Amino acid sequence: MTSPSLRDLLRAYDLDPKKSLGQNFLADDAYLDRIVDGAKLTADDTVLEIGPGLGSLTARLVNRAGRVVAVELDDRLISVLRGMFGTRENVEIVHGDILELGPGTLVRPDGGDSLAMYKVVANLPYYITSAVIRHLLEAAFPPSLTVVMVQQEVAERICAQPGNMSILSVAVQYYAEPSILFNVPASAFYPQPKVDSAVLRLETRLHPATAGIDPAIDTRHFFRIVRAGFSQKRKQLRNSLSAGLHLSKAQIDGMLFSADIDPSRRAQTLSITEWVQLYQVVREV
Repeated sequence: MTSPSLRDLLRAYDLDPKKSLGQNFLADDAYLDRIVDGAKLTADDTVLEIGPGLGSLTARLVNRAGRVVAVELDDRLISVLRGMFGTRENVEIVHGDILELGPGTLVRPDGGDSLAMYKVVANLPYYITSAVIRHLLEAAFPPSLTVVMVQQEVAERICAQPGNMSILSVAVQYYAEPSILFNVPASAFYPQPKVDSAVLRLETRLHPATAGIDPAIDTRHFFRIVRAGFSQKRKQLRNSLSAGLHLSKAQIDGMLFSADIDPSRRAQTLSITEWVQLYQVVREV
């Protein structure tokens, strides 16, 4: 159901949701509560919220967390948010693009040099979902936990298992353990999007998923091999890797056999562990 308070707020400030910013505001209180519950917040937590919009989720976060840093790109909403939360000592409204800001820097206590553990909670615009998740997980100081609303199809792709893997699922699972907490119908938003959503939980690994296997892994080279494998995902690995790495099929066959991987398999069937096994063989190329 659409919350009257949300519509009233839009009217009061003469605002219309911007399609260019992917603004679909979650208007169902029950789902907002479930998102906050999924983050398991305590008074000791610092939360980074991306795209607070009209503050529906922010209002719940400031009541649960010790500190909230909310980053909003839309300059029209900054005065609204500061008017709503200006008297709250535990919230900071930041006007900016999260993709141009360092997540760890944003949550530094009192602007100092020390870093604190933090969580991310957000209703992400669909068009920047993958970029934001990558930005967070690859940051010098990533969040310990991320709970975000994303397109349902994207959430399912991120959580895929061998047999249905993609570059996206490999990239996310390399850094974090993903799970879908619950789905959210399009009818819970205003304006209503054309697709359903899901709340995705990402528990950041203390070290990348490969650390226990190969602590000296070169992440850039690892993903060069992954991209090559998926460059022709309908083809067998011997063909896609040969084209992507510019090596003969005979060379690739030898490497795959050394990694204990059948050359006739396809990229989507490999687990992260198998990608690492292949990396260990190919790394000198």
